[in-house]
Amino acid sequence: VPNLQGPRYISPAPRGGFVVSEECGDVKVFMSSHKLLSSLSSKYGHQFGNPAGVCVDTDGSILVADEQRRTVHLFPEHGAPICLVSTGLQRPAGMACSSSGHLFVADTVENCVKVFKYCVRPP
Repeated sequence: VPNLQGPRYISPAPRGGFVVSEECGDVKVFMSSHKLLSSLSSKYGHQFGNPAGVCVDTDGSILVADEQRRTVHLFPEHGAPICLVSTGLQRPAGMACSSSGHLFVADTVENCVKVFKYCVRPP
């Protein structure tokens, strides 16, 4: 996949696609054919500081850790972005989400993995 601006983290997405965070401050979503489907900053009008870890949950929502802003946002397929974590992170990096609604965030400053429950309904 050419023409990325400092690709950093990648995650598989539903239907064979994938999501890539870029150092320049954007997150791009690709189809299984490697064709660009969307840019989160364009689609949602969201401005990232420095997007890092990305993951996709069982609902198809994209979660993005922002190193500079020390936040994690959820980008649903439909609707506005939701800030899931706005405090307690020093430098969020890699991320994963479980089918049971848990979010795991590696915090590189505190040398730990922080676990958050973000999904209150059963998957």
